[in-house]
Amino acid sequence: MSTAADHAVEVRRYVGVFGALLVLTLVTVAVSYLEMPIVPTVAVAIAIASLKAGLVATFFMHLKSERAMIYWPLALTM
Repeated sequence: MSTAADHAVEVRRYVGVFGALLVLTLVTVAVSYLEMPIVPTVAVAIAIASLKAGLVATFFMHLKSERAMIYWPLALTM
């Protein structure tokens, strides 16, 4: 059975991931204002977007608790 303490840890984790997503969104906006050539700008934007997508998939889509078998199709898809 889940206890109140278990739920508090989960809520704290989700709030932390949400905070990380907010910070990464701010970093994305900040990078858009930098005067860089287009190729590095796109590479940085894709790297940040991939990190954000990984956080969403891992925590909010609950892939963290999936069996290892699910990771092969995900890797092939990427």
